[in-house]
Order: sequence, then structure tokens, then C-alpha cells
Amino acid sequence: MSSRTNIKDCEKDGGIVILDFGSQYTQLIARRVREFEVYSEILPWNSSISRVLESHPRGVILSGGPRSTIGHDAPYIDASILDGSLPVLGICYGMQLIAHALGGRVQHGRLGEYGRTRVIFDRSTASAITKGLPDSVDVWMSHWDEVIFLPEGALPLASSESGTCAAFSMMDGRIQGLQFHPEVESTEYGREMLSAFIFDVCGAKANWKLGDWAEHAMEEISESVGGSDRVICGLSGGVDSTVSAVLSSKVLGDRLDCIFVDHGFLRKDEPEQVLEMYERLKLRVHRVNESTRFLNAINGATEPEQKRKIIGEQFIRVFEREAKRLGNAKWLLQGTIYPDVIESGSAGGDVIKSHHNVGGLPEKMDMKLLEPLRELFKDEVRKIGLMLGIPDHFLKRHPFPGPGLAIRCLGPLERTRLNTLREADAIFISEIKAAGLYDLIWQAFCVLLPVRSVGVAGDIRTYGETVVLRTVTSLDAMTAESVHLPWEVIDRVVRRICGEVPGVGRVVMDVTGKPPSTIEWE
Repeated sequence: MSSRTNIKDCEKDGGIVILDFGSQYTQLIARRVREFEVYSEILPWNSSISRVLESHPRGVILSGGPRSTIGHDAPYIDASILDGSLPVLGICYGMQLIAHALGGRVQHGRLGEYGRTRVIFDRSTASAITKGLPDSVDVWMSHWDEVIFLPEGALPLASSESGTCAAFSMMDGRIQGLQFHPEVESTEYGREMLSAFIFDVCGAKANWKLGDWAEHAMEEISESVGGSDRVICGLSGGVDSTVSAVLSSKVLGDRLDCIFVDHGFLRKDEPEQVLEMYERLKLRVHRVNESTRFLNAINGATEPEQKRKIIGEQFIRVFEREAKRLGNAKWLLQGTIYPDVIESGSAGGDVIKSHHNVGGLPEKMDMKLLEPLRELFKDEVRKIGLMLGIPDHFLKRHPFPGPGLAIRCLGPLERTRLNTLREADAIFISEIKAAGLYDLIWQAFCVLLPVRSVGVAGDIRTYGETVVLRTVTSLDAMTAESVHLPWEVIDRVVRRICGEVPGVGRVVMDVTGKPPSTIEWE
């Protein structure tokens, strides 16, 4: 094993555990911690103290959440976590939970506080996380309940303009609470507060280095896969599976065979484009055309989770067949990343959507899974890709889901409707590239709705399909904001789609962020 710092060393040396109480920002907290080069791990709210200690944390952060501490179904916490042996920072619901668990009092507020709020710090008290900050700052609030009595031995640190307790600290400073969200960009000095907790209170070390992680990941691949075992990789043409394949190929060599499944849900000209890139990356790729199989399997399915699970199972069956054909491969390499795991509920939280490579997998499989990127966020995967020599323009390709157009074509999946969506999407992307906007957008795509509307073309009544344009910006796909395109670009896209794609009678724009929506429609 290498003597250099690796992920296990990071955990033992002290990372941060985040207990998830259902906040929309939990994953953002984890990202913020990693931005300080400190390892972070998300665990479900009801994790025992023994499970928390398995990660050798320097500290624990309790996330926000939608519940009330005074409700009958309130998420609780293992009392041992608050015994003072570990530094703890409670955020929003996490702060209310600390106050409630230590003998304070929480009640429903007369007025909730949502969005940007001014907070005033109490200069008669001191805390590492508020030291050196201005007397008042704008923060992001999202709560209805409020702490009206602090636990015995607690010091008030801040209040909002309405007089609500906005922050407190226990006397020794190891347990603290913030009613607002320091992880959100809208909170002024939020990063400074998190940094003070991570380094000054917890004493964590900045040793989460992606270069060291990559080296250790290759060592783990070598140790996991036997010296003669063969591996197949499901290549989708996306960044995640490509980085997984290139990383693993450096360890496995000719024991790795990559399978590119043309399932009939790919974008226009995509197979030829990605296969050309894979040839340049010197990956051994086998293309199999299974469009008829996938379309037959998904015939009649319209519910999103059903679609994903059907597609996930068909992928596995194709991979199992190819594994036998290519020397009885025992391992399936996938590009699973941390957001896939979180959203599929595999980390103990709620299922947002079953990703085909996680929650969409069948219970019985003939192969074992190899998922080297499972603990990384998307931007971290891209950085690893650059380290591995994958061209930057390929790494900047917009994310494309494994189920492809099947989850962007809402309603019945038919070849004609898929072709309609494929042509509209190609026009949208070509115009964004022509305007020089492609690299400024995280993801741009079209959605085809199962909705028709009346129109007119050449003085004749039409009853055409509806296409949705979607553009978002994001760092890690856990949160996203809509990108507002120049009107002349939108106008050109709409005119081209309605004029060049048969059957389309209306084009609309989706400007919803994540949350409340997800990036994909299904």
C-alpha cells in the first residue's frame, strides 16, 4: 500500500459526519466541507453513535429538515452524540434538535422566516464560529419553529431582526447551533463560519486530496478484483462511466472490456461521437445494438420509477450476456457517483428517484459491482478525469442520464416520439453551441410532453406535441438554478423546432430550480 495520504487515512485522521434530517441542502453541506479539503460523509439521522464513530469523525453536523421537534414523528438523535465528546454543529432543524434534546424549549413561531434575513450578533458572548464577523450579516433562513428557551449552560450568539434566536453555543463551545444555513451562497460569511467549526472547533486537517484519492482508488480496484478476474464496464458516453473506465483500465489492462449499449434512447449521432472518443482513449469498447429489446421491454410503461427499473434490469441482462461472451467476467464496473447513491436512498435517506445504476438494479445479479467513484461528487469526477488525461471538451459534455431519452420523453415511448425529441434536442444544443453558451451551462436538453395543443400552420389547424426547453447551472447536481438564455437564442430555437421537426406545435421553457424540482423531469 502507498505511504501517501489516502481516503482511509483521511477518515481516521478526522473528517466530518453529516447526519441527514431531510434538508434540501444536506448534500451542499458535504460539498462545502470537501471544498476545505476535509473528508465528509452523509449518514441517516437515526444512525447510532457506534455507526458515527466508525468514520472516526472530528466533528458532526446536524442538517436541517422539514419536520418539527415538537411533533410526534420528530426525527431524534442518539443522546450520546451530544455528550460533549464530539464537536457538534446543528443547522436549522439541527439547532432546534440540540436545544430540545439538552432541555431547552422549541415552539411554533408566530411568523416563519424564509429567505434572506438580517442577523445581529451578540458581542457580549464569544464563539469560534462568530469570532471576527461583522456586527450583522444577511443569512438564508428557512424555518417556522423557533427556540424560545436555551438549554442550561447555553450562550446566545445571535438573533434575527424579529428577535428570534439565530445562534447559540454551549459553554465549552463544542456544541453550537445556527438557525440559518451557512452552506448556502446567500448567507454572508457562511464559509467562514463553517471553516471555523471544521478547523478551530473540530481540529480537522485539510487532507482530502483528489490526487491521493485516485492513487488509493486504483489500489482498491487491484485488491478487490482478483489477479485473473475479468471486468466489464457499462459505458454510457457520459463523464462518470468514462472516468471509471479510464481509471480502472490503468489497473486492469486487457482484463477490462467496455460495453456501449445502444438502447434506442441516445441523442442524435451520439454513438458515433462517443465511440470515436473512446478509440482515442484506447479503451476496448464493444458496441451492441439493443434498441428493439429495450423498446419492447418498456412498452406501455409511463410511470418514471417503473421506466428506470425496467431499463436498469435490461442493462444488467445485456451485461450478463456480454460478460459470458467475453470470458465470463465476474465484475460489472459502473460510473456510480455520490448524488446517485443519495437520491436513490442507498445512504439511508428518502428515495428521490432510482438511478438505473443504484436503486434501479435488479435484486439478483450474476456479477459483483465495482464502483470506484461512488463517494465522489460530479465536479470531483471531472477533476479526476483531467488528472487521467481525458480531454477537457469531453469532460465538459453536459450530463446525460443512463436511461437517456426514455426519461425525457414523457408518456408512451414510441420510435416516432423518440425521433421527434431527438431532432428537437439536436437543434437546441446546436444553437446553444453556436451562441457560445454551451460551456457556461451545466445541462441543456429538451423534454417531450404527453400533451398536444391546437395550433395553425399554413392556414391549417394543427394539433401538435409540446417540447420543453431546460437549461440549468449547477456545481454537483444536488442543487441547480435555471439559466436565463438570451431571447434571440430562444426565439431562434423555437422557430427552428416548430419549422423543422414534424409534429411539434408548441415550445415552452422550464425555469424551475432544484429544489423544488429535480433537473430531469423523470
